[in-house]
Amino acid sequence: MLTNLNNEKMIYSINELKKMNFTNYKINKMVDQGSLKKLNRSYYENANYTGDFNDFVFVSAYIPKGVICLMSAASYYGLTTVRPIVVDMAIPNKGKVSTLPEWPVINLYYFGEVRYSEGIVKKKHSNDQFMIYEIEKTVVDIICFREKIGIEETKEILKNYLDKKERNINLLLRYAKVLKCESVLRKYLEVLL
Repeated sequence: MLTNLNNEKMIYSINELKKMNFTNYKINKMVDQGSLKKLNRSYYENANYTGDFNDFVFVSAYIPKGVICLMSAASYYGLTTVRPIVVDMAIPNKGKVSTLPEWPVINLYYFGEVRYSEGIVKKKHSNDQFMIYEIEKTVVDIICFREKIGIEETKEILKNYLDKKERNINLLLRYAKVLKCESVLRKYLEVLL
């Protein structure tokens, strides 16, 4: 069966498939034939995808409102030498997740409204996209969660951020103020700058 799916797109939502004029019958037929793999009620994995596999795109199909955060985001931005074996993902406090993949393992963080909604950016990977916190928001979240992350890892991440040419200290301080950890950030900055 000719599917007319873009093999450079890893994940399709049911809405995207329907906009492409695929009926439920055709979608189920593509699942039966193995060209689509049903992930949950709303998303399908393209079995003929030819690009590089991306964990962030994949887990976003399971948690559409999820935002890549903390150590996963720090690794994405090259702020740490630690390679997380799980994907850290933030969701709203009252968010619900019905199904999670067996792999990759996801650490869910339930963020309050302000912490969740501040600093979300969309990143493209091939013809897919995922949400992640921008680099300054990531650094501030790491500082806020320093007890869980680890003090040494937190210092490494902040130092690596400060070494970047495109750093934005004003934005970093703005996020720290909004997320109520400005005094802690200033102490770290005094030591490292």
